[in-house]
Amino acid sequence: MTQEKFGSKIAVYPGSFDPITNGHVDIIKRGIRMFDEIIILVAYNPSKTSLFTVEERVEMIQETIKDIDGVRVDSHAGLLVDYLKKTGASIILRGMRAVSDFEYEFQMALMNRRQSREIETVFLMSGFKWFYTGSQIIKQVASIGGSVKGLLPDHVHKKILAKYNNGRR
Repeated sequence: MTQEKFGSKIAVYPGSFDPITNGHVDIIKRGIRMFDEIIILVAYNPSKTSLFTVEERVEMIQETIKDIDGVRVDSHAGLLVDYLKKTGASIILRGMRAVSDFEYEFQMALMNRRQSREIETVFLMSGFKWFYTGSQIIKQVASIGGSVKGLLPDHVHKKILAKYNNGRR
């Protein structure tokens, strides 16, 4: 039996990252131990209303990852598999928090695999500290004045406060 080997292990970590959270950072730091390179891909998702522009999200991620070797950020509109082919990546990195993430992530992994048999999806479970933390709930809490300190990188926390409170909190 022959086994095909992947070349350089480039993983693409796609998402809206609106905004990037410490849970995302946990996945990135753990993922880079497994892959030669991780590209954090800010995906344009027309079905989502975003708090931050794509450019703002890319900038916040660049600041967040500046000291992590082997990690870079990009943005893309279109099929994820097309982006992977363009960059020579063969792995999609996804974080999973709870069982509720499984059905959606499983469907996406199967659809991506259907688009290109060379692509594999690797799932990393969120660290338990970030298990119930996601961008959506962070935005909800921040929008009504609740504290989200410690759930986001400090510079991102300042930006979310500025969006919702004009920097007053």
